[in-house]
Amino acid sequence: MAKPKSGAKKTTPAGKAGAKPAAKKDNTARLDLIKNASKRVAKAATKLVKAATDVAKGAKGAVKKAAPEKAPEEKAAATKAPAAKAPAAKAPAAKKAAPPAKTAAPPAKGAPPAKAAGGKGSKAGGTSGAGTSIPAADRPRPRATKLPPPGEPLTKREMEQLLTAGEGRGVMGEGSLKGRLALVNEMPHLVVVGRDKRELTFLLQGPDQEVFPAYVDHKVSVSGMIRKTTNHGGVVDVRKYSAKKPEAEVVEVAPAETEPRLRYLSPGEVSMVTAAGMGAGVKGFATIRGNLEMTGEDYVIVVSNGGTRQQVSFIIEGKAATRPLRKHVGHTLQIQGVVDKTSGWGGRITAENVEPRPSEARAVSRDEMELVHIEGEVPTSVDVKLNHGLTVRLPEQPGFTWAIEPTVAKRVGLREANFEPGPGGGPATREFFFTPRNPGTFEVEFFLAKALSPGLVDRSFKINVTVKP
Repeated sequence: MAKPKSGAKKTTPAGKAGAKPAAKKDNTARLDLIKNASKRVAKAATKLVKAATDVAKGAKGAVKKAAPEKAPEEKAAATKAPAAKAPAAKAPAAKKAAPPAKTAAPPAKGAPPAKAAGGKGSKAGGTSGAGTSIPAADRPRPRATKLPPPGEPLTKREMEQLLTAGEGRGVMGEGSLKGRLALVNEMPHLVVVGRDKRELTFLLQGPDQEVFPAYVDHKVSVSGMIRKTTNHGGVVDVRKYSAKKPEAEVVEVAPAETEPRLRYLSPGEVSMVTAAGMGAGVKGFATIRGNLEMTGEDYVIVVSNGGTRQQVSFIIEGKAATRPLRKHVGHTLQIQGVVDKTSGWGGRITAENVEPRPSEARAVSRDEMELVHIEGEVPTSVDVKLNHGLTVRLPEQPGFTWAIEPTVAKRVGLREANFEPGPGGGPATREFFFTPRNPGTFEVEFFLAKALSPGLVDRSFKINVTVKP
């Protein structure tokens, strides 16, 4: 018996009903393959939809991953679909039993989104291939929201290192800090003033990190785990915090000028008032004693270093500075009142009580002493015997007084500098009385200086004194 050619149909007996069951078996296999292919296509479409939503949000990386994944999956689905149809083509009965319209119905639900997603994906791929870059969305920075377990509290030494700029890197422990809250790179930082007035910056972390920006420029106190990661700052895991509103600037009103309350000067302050070059600015109640003189129409009391350029004197003011004081000129007075020393060489005194005192006995008697006398501003040379006297009389001017240098006064032996009012209201004079104690030649210079200001000199002249044994 000759074998049938390939492609020829085999004759089946009429009594066997094998044609229908074979057709049903091929039909079910074909439906299973189509269902599996539709599931894969649906999964690919879902992935493409998710990728499209990520593109809408600005996730550039998701778009790049989704675009290349689509092509192999579609190719796999396309290759599997013909493979499922190939065995079905061998069964002509299956084509009649299962029309293609009904079999295409199940994947029709997932096909439209796949096409839409594919279209979006192809557009996205086209734009990226063309070289145009999609702007990336600003992602929130990572923030530490979990607190570490409690650690050891910081010691006093560690806190000193922590608050010293340039030191303390690596110090960590539980503690508290106070400072001003500021935003650095959109992150809350606590600006703390260190020990040497330099600022330290600490990043604030913890569950309240999102709340801290509301307290910018507030005074904030935090406690928690402190870690100094650099020499000029670190990190604080905040467990507790408190914020205080910045105080509004209050315009200070200048207080009304009130005269300072006067007081009694102590004995030490009184000695400063009567000393040359000291006690400038001292003011208060005091009792001083000195010789009464005049400069013009003003009464002056000389309390120390009379006749030298370190003379300390006060102009007398107040009710007691009246004409009856003229009879006491050249005598010793004790005055009680308010002393105001404006410079190192004197000032003013508001006299409340003036009491004459007996003049002190002269230290040197002029009796039985050979005197050499000079009258007026005459530059000259004189010879004086040792331990004998030299007198120089000079006319005074209102507001000025004659004086010599303190060192010269000591070298030549100045004993007295007496102010003498002029007879009948005439010009006053000042007499200098010397008793030389050392032999030699000395140059004595006399200065006409302004009263209470010995540095302001109007004129001067010199005399040469030769002391002979």
